[in-house]
Amino acid sequence: MKLESVKLACFSPTGTTKAVVQGIAYGINPGTVELIDITTPDARKQPLQTSENELLVIGVPVYMGRVPALLNEWLNVIQAHNTPTVCVVVYGNRVYDDALLELKNTVTECGCIPVACAAYIGEHSFSNSETPTAEGRPDEDDLHHAEAFGQKIREKLQSVSSISQISDVNVPGTYPYGGVTELWTVDFIAVSDECSQCGTCAEVCPVGAADAENSRLIDIEKCITCCACIKSCPQNARSMKPGMVKDASVRLHTLYNQRKEPEFFI
Repeated sequence: MKLESVKLACFSPTGTTKAVVQGIAYGINPGTVELIDITTPDARKQPLQTSENELLVIGVPVYMGRVPALLNEWLNVIQAHNTPTVCVVVYGNRVYDDALLELKNTVTECGCIPVACAAYIGEHSFSNSETPTAEGRPDEDDLHHAEAFGQKIREKLQSVSSISQISDVNVPGTYPYGGVTELWTVDFIAVSDECSQCGTCAEVCPVGAADAENSRLIDIEKCITCCACIKSCPQNARSMKPGMVKDASVRLHTLYNQRKEPEFFI
């Protein structure tokens, strides 16, 4: 079958998921690529519409072994019509548990036809210079893998004349899904005197938890502990306070320091 275009849809507070789906698109090498970044709240107000004449590559990070709960509303109203779809999850070198199966099942119910699925590794949200976990990933090897995966997707689609000839893709996971979807409500971000009130933290926050006029104000009820504001601060004025998030970063660094590799299912 011939692809007219590729749509990339991703939620990527720290850029890791975005880098992976773009690497996959590079391997697919279509004529037209449209990036739909749903990281900001305003971007998630617009429902996604796709058709069977385009390929959808959708990527999300793994939160505690699951698809982030805040994406459920946007994912569940995707308007697809037998759209060939690639499901991608990106996790911080721990486990991806049922997240890939959850994403695959969710988009299938919206009219997507999964043709390939994959799990990639990205630097963990809690990773920092003192306790790094999967630092710098996706790295060059990961992106080469993503490109090769994209080439396999293209070859698979070119080998059939219609989407009806695509067989189901089996991925790891169990249903009912395990894991915890409720995120921590915790005051964990310290802001130093180096803060210049530039507003970058508010711009990158995917849930509007950082105040645009006073960066020291953080709505901990909204915060999803993605650490985008910490990693994006141009003055390095934001860091983790002592407490449960910092303790978790130490555990991750200690227990999950052995490199894991991407997996794909096609």
